[in-house]
Amino acid sequence: AKDYELRQYETAKWVSTVIRGETQKEAMRQGFWKLFHYLQGKNEKEIKIDMTVPVTCLVKSGCADYKISFFVPFEHQNSPPQPTDSEVFIEERKAAAIFVRSFGGFASPEKYAEEAEVLARILRNRGQSFHEDFFYTAGYDSPFKLFNRHNEVWYFKK
Repeated sequence: AKDYELRQYETAKWVSTVIRGETQKEAMRQGFWKLFHYLQGKNEKEIKIDMTVPVTCLVKSGCADYKISFFVPFEHQNSPPQPTDSEVFIEERKAAAIFVRSFGGFASPEKYAEEAEVLARILRNRGQSFHEDFFYTAGYDSPFKLFNRHNEVWYFKK
């Protein structure tokens, strides 16, 4: 469809952390740095790992916990080094069909929520079945990139 796409993602490992009781913006900041330190060598092998995109944030309705995640680069998918920070963990996300809506600009939590609501409305109107109680935000750009930014919201197909 012109206003969203349906993607099939394969099973993959992500490095994640959960930030509790903060605003989404503050959770993203804290989570980013925890995960960035993992990439910089705060892991059992003390190796540097390349930064990947997207950076995702799991947003659940009525919940103040946010799970921030980085995709583990392909060369480390089979055996990612274990984090040494007890609040950082490796998770395997199962293969899934995901409805995706893309948009540009600098994405605030409010903008992500607005785009997620637009996507949810479109999917309901088209009779698509999806998990409505949570969505992911996905950011693809460094904070220093000013133009042609790419952001997404994801709903998982039922």
